[in-house]
Amino acid sequence: MFHNIPQAIKERMAYLESLDKQDRLAGKSPLERLRQVPPETGKFLALLAASAPEGTYLEIGTSGGYSAMWLSLACKELGRKLITFEVLEEKANLARETFKITGLENVVELVFGDAKKYLQNCKNVAFCFLDAEKEEYLDCYEKVVPNLVSGGILVADNVISHKEVLEPMLERALKDVRVDALIVPIGRGELVCRKI
Repeated sequence: MFHNIPQAIKERMAYLESLDKQDRLAGKSPLERLRQVPPETGKFLALLAASAPEGTYLEIGTSGGYSAMWLSLACKELGRKLITFEVLEEKANLARETFKITGLENVVELVFGDAKKYLQNCKNVAFCFLDAEKEEYLDCYEKVVPNLVSGGILVADNVISHKEVLEPMLERALKDVRVDALIVPIGRGELVCRKI
């Protein structure tokens, strides 16, 4: 999977990494910058997604499409599709450009809108990556977990870097009898939940 990343995807990843770095150096506000995962987290997500059972693949918080590219590697290998949600128009437009340039338009479906309005209709979820506004995590978690298939995986980003804000969701997930869950210290911290 990682040994055969198409050149267009490698180039777009490098471009988005550069944009993210520029945004951070310029001191842009969190809503303005890309806020994408680091490459090692992207690889981790792709490995988990490639190990998920059959079903629907979701991403909540597309930004410029960086993590969706990593997830698409698993989806392409398995013959699956990814549905990704973005609420900010500028970021959705950048993600559309990302998917067009990289030839992923047939693998990744971008939904411009609030994922919470759609999640209850997303059944048989095999994999979900949650990387949205932190205040939305618990609500998204509660909407996704009932729809996870047995063995389905939910991953939430930033759980170490934003531990205080995410404490209610983390407490819920780590004690939730519906899932096995742990925090993995990679990148900014990933909560990994597997449906029992």
